[in-house]
Amino acid sequence: MNALWCVIVKEFLQLRQDRKMIPALIVGPIVQLLALGYAANMDVNDIPTLLVDQDRTPASRTLVERFTGSRYFRLVGGEDTTDRVEPWLVTGRAQLAVVIAAGYGEEAAAGRSPRVQVIADGSDSNSAVVGLGYASRIVSQAGAELSGASPPRPRIELVPRVWYNPDLLSRWFYVPAVLAMVLLLVTMILPSMAIVREKEIGTLEQIIVTPLQSWQLMVGKLVPFVVIGLFDTLLIVGLTRLVFGVPLRGSLLLLMFLSLLYLLNTLGLGLLVSTMVNTQQQAMMFCAFLLMVPMIYLSGLVFPIANMPEVFQYVSYAIPVRYYGNVLRGIFLRGSGLDVLWPEALTLAGMGTLLLVLASLRFRKSLD
Repeated sequence: MNALWCVIVKEFLQLRQDRKMIPALIVGPIVQLLALGYAANMDVNDIPTLLVDQDRTPASRTLVERFTGSRYFRLVGGEDTTDRVEPWLVTGRAQLAVVIAAGYGEEAAAGRSPRVQVIADGSDSNSAVVGLGYASRIVSQAGAELSGASPPRPRIELVPRVWYNPDLLSRWFYVPAVLAMVLLLVTMILPSMAIVREKEIGTLEQIIVTPLQSWQLMVGKLVPFVVIGLFDTLLIVGLTRLVFGVPLRGSLLLLMFLSLLYLLNTLGLGLLVSTMVNTQQQAMMFCAFLLMVPMIYLSGLVFPIANMPEVFQYVSYAIPVRYYGNVLRGIFLRGSGLDVLWPEALTLAGMGTLLLVLASLRFRKSLD
């Protein structure tokens, strides 16, 4: 244990002397959180909207006021005919066009169904779908009020209620996922480069002549990154709460414990990569392009797994980030406990143990 402690102290001292490593371990996670937290926002507000009012009656102006009075639409111009809509959408000056047909006021006064058309720019599918949904809701409410002026008819009223994220803020969905990506960077890519660095600068030759065993060298190199990973976890959780207002409804202690199980996976992958490459550049390229990017894409952090082809859905079961993403959103948003997250905990523990065993079997205290 004394020899192991000496290796751990040596690794901390080496990290302190590396001026490039400390910013990557501390400042890097903060920058990633702020950048992704503010940039990855799928909420659709202030949609640039073009108005084509061919009726120009009090009834049509009332409908227009419904659009302009909401926080979802921003009127950017008006035209007289639908032929003039396309230039607005092509140039990007407008994303949505509301066309109120002539005779809208007369049809409404007569109790008939007036016509309203909404034209959306489908090149941005998310904004188009959300914008059409908002517009449909406004038109439906206006239609319900018009039908209320005639003899009343029985109708079904839908009263929606959203749990865990009542305002449907996409930021609450994406910000916790930053923690999984930061830990991938800190505890997979950087450890693999740090171990390979011993080969490049020649210090591994000095370690070989010491009485250290392979497991002592391996554990001694990984423990500092475990400590840094847990520190980054606390740092990101604090910033997520204070800066972005994402609630932490579950147990912080449980989150730290399950994060430790996640670190077994990322550290195991980093150590395994270090046994397969010979330079830091190879380690970085291998981790970033062959492991990190596919793991993020297929984990469900960004894209729903249910929308992926079936073969990729099966592949996602072998990705630790998938289970840790469920842990993060379960603890942050739903307040889930271990009684709910035990399958993810067992899977992370099993996969992490397997990766560390495979990496340790390949790890040799040698220059080869």
